[in-house]
Amino acid sequence: MSVGLLLLPGCDTDELHDLNINPQAVTEIDLNYLFSAAELGIASNGSTGDNRYIDWRTNIGLCAGAIQQMTTVGGISSNGNYYTHNAETSAAPFEFTYQDQLKHVAEILKQTGPDGYDAGNKVNMRNAARILRAWSLARVTDFYGSVPYTEANQGIEGLFFPTYDKQSFIYPDLLRELDESISAMSASNADEGFASADMIYQGNIDQWKRFGSSIMLRMAMRMSNVDAGTAATYVSKAVSNGVFQSNDDNVWIPMDVGPSEWQDQNGISRAFYPGDGGNPNHLSQTLVNFLKGTDPSTVDDDDPRLMILSGGIYNWTPTDITILNDNPLDQVGVPPGFSKSDIDGMFGMDVIMDNTYSRINTKMLDDDDPYMIMNYAEVEFLMAEAIERGIGSVPGTAQEHYEAGVKAAMQMYTPYDESLVVTDDQVAQYLATYPYGSRNALEMIGEQMWVSKFLNWWEAWSDWRRTGYPVLVPFTSNESNETGGQIPRRLRYPAGEVASNPNFNQGNFDNYTSRVWWDGGTE
Repeated sequence: MSVGLLLLPGCDTDELHDLNINPQAVTEIDLNYLFSAAELGIASNGSTGDNRYIDWRTNIGLCAGAIQQMTTVGGISSNGNYYTHNAETSAAPFEFTYQDQLKHVAEILKQTGPDGYDAGNKVNMRNAARILRAWSLARVTDFYGSVPYTEANQGIEGLFFPTYDKQSFIYPDLLRELDESISAMSASNADEGFASADMIYQGNIDQWKRFGSSIMLRMAMRMSNVDAGTAATYVSKAVSNGVFQSNDDNVWIPMDVGPSEWQDQNGISRAFYPGDGGNPNHLSQTLVNFLKGTDPSTVDDDDPRLMILSGGIYNWTPTDITILNDNPLDQVGVPPGFSKSDIDGMFGMDVIMDNTYSRINTKMLDDDDPYMIMNYAEVEFLMAEAIERGIGSVPGTAQEHYEAGVKAAMQMYTPYDESLVVTDDQVAQYLATYPYGSRNALEMIGEQMWVSKFLNWWEAWSDWRRTGYPVLVPFTSNESNETGGQIPRRLRYPAGEVASNPNFNQGNFDNYTSRVWWDGGTE
């Protein structure tokens, strides 16, 4: 079919030019909308239209199995259990982080920058967006190491093939960004619409500052093994600025059942929910045995979170749940690395997994359950570790911070369901049963931080890579694996990025066993 130029009678050149201007084109995107979208994006990347994909592939598929809190036998989410490769699992955080929340944040920063139409306005929103940007970029570099940073998300400027920056550059620069952002936020700033756009803190500036400082503390401790001096500086600065003070500061993204399941519902829940994702949700033997304490024959020394994280052994359909066994003594996790044939061999029969093994508490898996991003317990554990290792200036004692962290971690689940309560007496009994320092203090801190990241498995994976705690026993699977029996230490880059970006030059580092910079890797 040929296409010709249709000249309209009576039109001059200017009129023809005007016809090429789309009156419906968006030239100024509402920043309040963009900010809400960026916040939603950090929870399952919900604003992309596929909120369960990244959780299902990476958070569940690799990280939950790698750090032995879940054991998925077969299927697309078993890569962490068998140390196998799945292209979607490895690519999802890279692709979704840049295409979702960082895209929205980039537009906010452009519009509020020196040449933007909102230059000088929305100061708090701009700096809250910088904090979200730091959170997102820290996570993506934690997964891959060197990533696009200084040239990231500049496609609108015509830069489609960004260069890669080393993690040793990215981390100090993000810490500087956080420091500047925290200092720039003030309750005195006139910031119309920020409170209504902010789903996390409803515009509470003090809490945003504490969020930024808590990210700073996490990042400083994460780099402490390779740059102790910079780590000490920013640990001190974060604590001095003011980090999370209680579970009231926990970062939750609210979810809803509508108007769209693909954007507004909890991606973790959707991945597990029968009739939706339907992914197996069996707990790992490693986690269950830890929660059951040193004496499996009694509940007296159990972690009170055992029957919060576990819903027991049950059958679950889209319309009903049948509890088969919720006795704490009878909870049992799936051995990490085992195949179905291995399990059948153990029992000498065809095992029905759902009738045999403990599963995640369904009270934490409603589609409209909020999505946790970061919690106060982690901050207390990081401060305890910093004191134990002599990193920076942190007031109080390591024991005080450890015990505050355990209490916070045990009592943070009521936003999922009001019945998920651990009392002060239960906390006190647990701390008396396992007093701080009765074993290696750093190991106790690392183990408790590991448990506190349940559902937030990607961060538990990063913590384990840095600290080595808990001590996890790798396994050699009968399945072909990518690591020679080692627990994965990073993700592989997306195949499309490797093939299409001429600035990609990571070479021999693009595998599951090479280490990122803060994990002792060579860049």
